[in-house]
Amino acid sequence: MNRSAAKKMKQRSAGKPDIELGKRIRLRRVEQKISQAELGDKLGVSFQQVQKYEKGVNRVGAARLQQIATALDVPVTFFYDGDNKAREVESLLFLDSAFSLRLLRAYAKIKDQTVQRQLVSLMESIAANED
Repeated sequence: MNRSAAKKMKQRSAGKPDIELGKRIRLRRVEQKISQAELGDKLGVSFQQVQKYEKGVNRVGAARLQQIATALDVPVTFFYDGDNKAREVESLLFLDSAFSLRLLRAYAKIKDQTVQRQLVSLMESIAANED
């Protein structure tokens, strides 16, 4: 093995899997209405460190991931693809913005299915006009 290949294997910088893991951490934290500071307190780290985990800048070790899962009340497997949950998690990643989450929560409070259908039709019409 040449030096450049060995160096590439030893690199410990965060990559795409770390970014995806961070998105899932953020998704669950926002779902639970927990601030970065509150999660940091539960983990014994600063809110800046939580930001770095969520952005995929810093890697999350196995022990830390277990702490995060416990703090966010989910199994560790929530953060990984598998068991056909990958699509479910991916479809929820749009909740990354506060507005998306507010929209979904408001929609969920509507009890009348006719109103729900009308709202979806309205949103689809608006979205079609954006193209």
